[in-house]
Amino acid sequence: MNYFELFSLPEKPIVDRLELTKKYFELQRKFHPDYHTTDTASEQSEVLELSAAVNKAYVIFKDEQKTIAYYLQIKGCMDEAEKYNLPADFLMEMMEVNELLDDGEGDKVRELIREAAAKMDLEFHQLLANSGHKIAEAEQLKIKDYYYRKKYLKRILDRLHD
Repeated sequence: MNYFELFSLPEKPIVDRLELTKKYFELQRKFHPDYHTTDTASEQSEVLELSAAVNKAYVIFKDEQKTIAYYLQIKGCMDEAEKYNLPADFLMEMMEVNELLDDGEGDKVRELIREAAAKMDLEFHQLLANSGHKIAEAEQLKIKDYYYRKKYLKRILDRLHD
């Protein structure tokens, strides 16, 4: 089941949050099991599956990183178990950040991560704005790179909280 189709949303790596919430409540009213207590057992089972799919899709679409990953997976551009090789220049930059982290420079690390994420986010949103309605395969690969870079930054931030 394609969650974009379920929610009648365009297949994009970012969803409109207001439209998402609106569609979620519409689908909950339509498929929530409490509204189908007089249906046949078969119909109740189908509604239960659809309600679970609506909830799962909503969890994905509420989280930008999960939405991007889902988008890339349905486009066949990414596999969940994939081992992605980040670019060497990014890894060199992150090596310096990791050294600061090891030296206990948490505030400096947060600042560098915030700056790197802001720059990446700007480039990502510009890419989406320039791609129009259909995102070409080359842009999908750039989105994939963005996804894995952001995931790497999150892991560094998670280490700060350990």
